[in-house]
Amino acid sequence: MSISQAKNQHSGTISPEIALLGFLMAGPCHGYDLHQRFVIELGNVWHLSQSQAYAILKRLENKGDAFARLVEQDKLPARQMLRISAAGRQRFMNWLAKGCGSNARSIRLEFLTRLYFSNLYTPDNTGQIYSAQSIEIKNSINRLENMMTHLPPDQAYNRLSLDLRLRQMKLIQEWMEEIKTQFNITTEETP
Repeated sequence: MSISQAKNQHSGTISPEIALLGFLMAGPCHGYDLHQRFVIELGNVWHLSQSQAYAILKRLENKGDAFARLVEQDKLPARQMLRISAAGRQRFMNWLAKGCGSNARSIRLEFLTRLYFSNLYTPDNTGQIYSAQSIEIKNSINRLENMMTHLPPDQAYNRLSLDLRLRQMKLIQEWMEEIKTQFNITTEETP
């Protein structure tokens, strides 16, 4: 599935599970080391305790997305070495091609995670991922402005809510331009 085909398909899973799978894509790793890399690379995007990471890794094993084997150590207890399975690799690559939603939370979590892993594994697709998200944000702004226009004036609280969401989307739109510059992302302009 290409990014253009999947750009409007929101994955609907806001979980650090997929990010842990993404780190396993780099190669076999111990749970502790995965958690450390997660915290260093995406710790301000996701908040993940070590115990949560271990629970998620166990869930990935139970789903068949990863598997573990014990590695003996001299004078230390055996450690589990985790590897991504073919099913886990496919799941991750499918997720990487999907779009994310247009609310602030999904953009902060999913879009940033997708951008990180795209730069890591599929840098040629980063522009497409960026463009798809930019279009989603623009459409969201248009939708919110339309809703605001048609909202009866006596609905003050609904108006306040829409106004906040609209301001968030416009701020995110500006932030996206900064990302484009910072990462030197080139996009195909659409008419």
